[in-house]
Amino acid sequence: MRKIKYFVSIFIISAGLFFLFAPEVIPDNLQPQEIIKVAENSDVIIFFNSGGWGNTPFEKAEDFGPIVRQIQGTLNSWGYNSVVIPYNRTKNGFLGRIDGIKDFLSSFEFSSKTLAKEIEFLAEKLPDKKIVVAGLSAGGAFVTKTYDKISESAKDSILTIAAGTPFWVKSPDSQNILQLDNAGRDSLSRGEIKTMLLSLAKSPLKWISSRISGENIPLPSITNQFVGHSYDWDTMAPEIISFLEGRISRP
Repeated sequence: MRKIKYFVSIFIISAGLFFLFAPEVIPDNLQPQEIIKVAENSDVIIFFNSGGWGNTPFEKAEDFGPIVRQIQGTLNSWGYNSVVIPYNRTKNGFLGRIDGIKDFLSSFEFSSKTLAKEIEFLAEKLPDKKIVVAGLSAGGAFVTKTYDKISESAKDSILTIAAGTPFWVKSPDSQNILQLDNAGRDSLSRGEIKTMLLSLAKSPLKWISSRISGENIPLPSITNQFVGHSYDWDTMAPEIISFLEGRISRP
């Protein structure tokens, strides 16, 4: 029994040390100079960050990507060209996940600081362009934190659209931030603990049912589906369009 306790203690200590001191893994993202080239013919730059681990490609982000595309369509109908720049918080792989967990536990201290510096650089080099930072769920928390770290001199040209931001994240008091909570139905944004726990309890059953029916829905996709946490353009359009109209003038 003592040997078992000894080995368990060694394992826990080793795992803790690895978690704390694991080598940093930098996500793959465009550098500011590359973004300048990509965005030179655009009026609006949209930084996109998905929920979950924050590394879902824009074209595969079925939860929030369609809304961002509708934002692009709206801007286009107003006469503005826009470009979407995906921003990854984490890198695929075990070490990337470890970094992602540490970043999440620090309220995205490192990743938000990194993006904030890049946005300030772009705002300085491209003063005639508007920058929109959009994120869902954990991505909503990330973009909110990023805006908070941007200098006051640059904030006028930065707009933030955060959907489904977890209830424990405090949003800065700014007219340039739009916090979406699915018309008050998002249990994660509202902090409805009992509803969220019930959703989590049902997740394994939903996953098993999907396997039996042949749908093979990934478990993360199921566990992320808190009540009211799925967003669609038809519901969000009035708030988003009103927000954009107040800050990006129609030509």
